[in-house]
Amino acid sequence: MASNKFKLGLCQFLVGDDKDINLRTAAKAITDASEQGADIIVLPEIFNSPYATASFPVYCEAVPELYTIAAQIDVDKSPSSYMLSNAAKTHKKYIIGGSIPEETYENDTRKLYNTCLVFDTDGNVIGKYRKMHLFDINIPNKMVFYESETLSAGSDLCMVNIEGVTKNAFKIGIAICYDIRFSELAEIYRQNNCSLLVYPAAFNTTTGPLHWRLLQRARATDNQLFVASCSPARNHHSKGYPVYGHSIITDPWGQVLNELDENTNILVQEIDLDSVDQVRASIPIWKQKRYDMYSSIKSKL
Repeated sequence: MASNKFKLGLCQFLVGDDKDINLRTAAKAITDASEQGADIIVLPEIFNSPYATASFPVYCEAVPELYTIAAQIDVDKSPSSYMLSNAAKTHKKYIIGGSIPEETYENDTRKLYNTCLVFDTDGNVIGKYRKMHLFDINIPNKMVFYESETLSAGSDLCMVNIEGVTKNAFKIGIAICYDIRFSELAEIYRQNNCSLLVYPAAFNTTTGPLHWRLLQRARATDNQLFVASCSPARNHHSKGYPVYGHSIITDPWGQVLNELDENTNILVQEIDLDSVDQVRASIPIWKQKRYDMYSSIKSKL
């Protein structure tokens, strides 16, 4: 901990129809990333279920509330969360647990969310984020998908404080996949002094080649911070949702540090947090923003 460097691990693996196998696959990927020296380990979006609106109500489960301690997580009600908590505790690593379909009841009405939990090195829940912008798109003859058919949108931010990994504690902002298209969300995290944004994600083979790298670099450059996105691997034999893959880490200059292809793999990359301050000092755009003018100009249009 003499420096502000740490290793970030992204786990890219195949997600299939068997939930138990998916959980075992995820646990093995976490072990592999830990053995490769990752201090913080990230899983993909919807890692316990096929990415399909019809699957979310079938594979969903209860998700612990924020600040639930490890001993209170019920393996029967929340098997995915239990696995993540146990892995964090076993390996003594921070885990950003991708996302899973969360089942909850609000005023006796069943609701589902696309939810990410973050665990500390004791397996306690220190972050909870529900996907804020649902993936509803219609690209004729290429890609049609409406998460809102079965999912509800979240409305809260998630920032986690990471201690004991680097010399200085730092903040990570959490969002999920389609959220990366909304620069306003990333800007709020930057305004709250996050040094890294993490997006568990599952772009597809239509939008991935067009926008995946572009959006990573845009959010990193706009906000002068690290951006990491972790995807499932692509199943070349599946007729279901065509996952793009290409888990990726981008630095505050907007340079891609490392990127996988579409296949199963673990990406472990050293992150030097000192470069965040260096970039922000070199190009001090946040001191130069004209918030005093933007609203007044907009009101005149």
